[in-house]
Amino acid sequence: MKRLRHLTALLTVLAMLAAACGGGTGSDGTSATTTTAAPSTDTTEATETTEPAPSGGTLIVALTTEPNSIFLPNSAERNAINVSTQIYEGPIWINDDNEVEPALATEWEVNDDATVFTFTLREGVKFHNDETMDADDWVASWLAASEDRNVYAYLYQKVTSVVALDDMTVEMTLGSSDALFGRELSEWAIIPASQYESEGIDGIEAHPIGTGAFKFVSWDRGDRIVLEAFEDYWNEGLPLVDELIFRPIPDSSTRLAAVQTGEVHIAQRFNSEEAATLEGAANVQVVTYPVDRVYYIAFNNLTTGIGTPLESSEVRLAMNHAVDRQAIVDALFDGQAALATGLVSTSSLGFDDSLAPYAYDPDLAMQLLADAGYPDGFTIGFACPTGAYVNFEEVCQAVAGYLEAVGITLDGGEIQFMESGQYWDLEASKQLPPLFGDSWSSTSSESLERLQGALGGFDADYSAWTDDTILGFLAQIQQTIDETERADVYTELHRYTYEDPPFIYLYEPFAFEGINSAVQNYKPRAAEDYFLRAVSLAG
Repeated sequence: MKRLRHLTALLTVLAMLAAACGGGTGSDGTSATTTTAAPSTDTTEATETTEPAPSGGTLIVALTTEPNSIFLPNSAERNAINVSTQIYEGPIWINDDNEVEPALATEWEVNDDATVFTFTLREGVKFHNDETMDADDWVASWLAASEDRNVYAYLYQKVTSVVALDDMTVEMTLGSSDALFGRELSEWAIIPASQYESEGIDGIEAHPIGTGAFKFVSWDRGDRIVLEAFEDYWNEGLPLVDELIFRPIPDSSTRLAAVQTGEVHIAQRFNSEEAATLEGAANVQVVTYPVDRVYYIAFNNLTTGIGTPLESSEVRLAMNHAVDRQAIVDALFDGQAALATGLVSTSSLGFDDSLAPYAYDPDLAMQLLADAGYPDGFTIGFACPTGAYVNFEEVCQAVAGYLEAVGITLDGGEIQFMESGQYWDLEASKQLPPLFGDSWSSTSSESLERLQGALGGFDADYSAWTDDTILGFLAQIQQTIDETERADVYTELHRYTYEDPPFIYLYEPFAFEGINSAVQNYKPRAAEDYFLRAVSLAG
């Protein structure tokens, strides 16, 4: 029965691929039912107003997955992070023009080799428990975030010490130069020392307290996370709504109905076909923008892939040539995605545009497999998450079908699909099969965080592949302060991981969101991150 179900799913997906190659809507996104123009390099800010006014009311946002945590250092993926960043803030802020601005720090100094950062704290900042922020809170925030139980502990563990020089001055010291550390501080979470000292991480997870525009009220798992406006927020005049509710709605058709009926105001991660159904819908706009996110099928050389054919570079190249990624993009995304050539994305520093996407060439794939000693193919385990990303289950099925066509079959005859929360827990503990699908976004206009996260070895929770050459490139990028020189290192790494791929590179998508027309000044960004403090609701 498992084999029959797998074959049925495969035939369905391959039929879709064949239909896509035979005509229909073109890859330029100009379908007659699409409500937006083809995506450009700029975010479409369809809901922006010049001077948003306080509106009050309740803003309701749909999530595509249930967050694993809303403590920012432990928020595993973008949905969880987008909830957490309404509650927490860090020393700096990255604005919509990708520029660094002061947040909880008003000034900072950096030594010549970018290993010591000295911050002057903003005066009079209140936590949601009515305590006033000082330097001791920054020390506690670093200690809490550095605990190994947090999925992004490794980002905080770059720091070897945080010292309160006085009540309003903090010195952070890194173990080595890190050219991007200043930007990474935008995703730090400053918490009250008193809560960490009295309740520990368990208390923080149960009732997060930050300095952000919204404070935590309740979390009814599977239904909603409720936040309310923080009346003593330091950024005067914000937020503009009284209440903010996040609703996990994994099923895209349910999200689509919810935004059409006004049950939610903002709903993300629709495919182009779903977005097209919003054409003419009352009180709904579609926002389209390119996403700095790369989708891939990871090869695991850290745990479960050891001793498998995936250790062969020829096998990994064969698997890239075996998959017709353009057909997948045309069939499942109406052509609205670019084919990836690595984890350095097309919009990021150091992207090498001379690298062409791997050609779909099953004959070459079979020859490479034969050269590697696998003329009859092999069997391998493969897993993918459900409900996490647009059409990703179908993408995984299509990939499995293409691999089977060159002789690579799956353990148990089918993909191991699993709920995303469970999936990311297994990924973080390195327990997924030798092949697994995922994606990674970036918020900084550089790909270092994505590269470290996916290729950083055992020190990075979601890493699946690494080698000494890759680790050397990553260390060099961190230590290269000059941007032009750093771009050159990114390019070298991009070429290295193209010639000896650690993944089946898939695509960089365009995003489609449905927004209620009452929403004002909503600005999604290339990393699919957003900040809702300046969003208001028209009467």
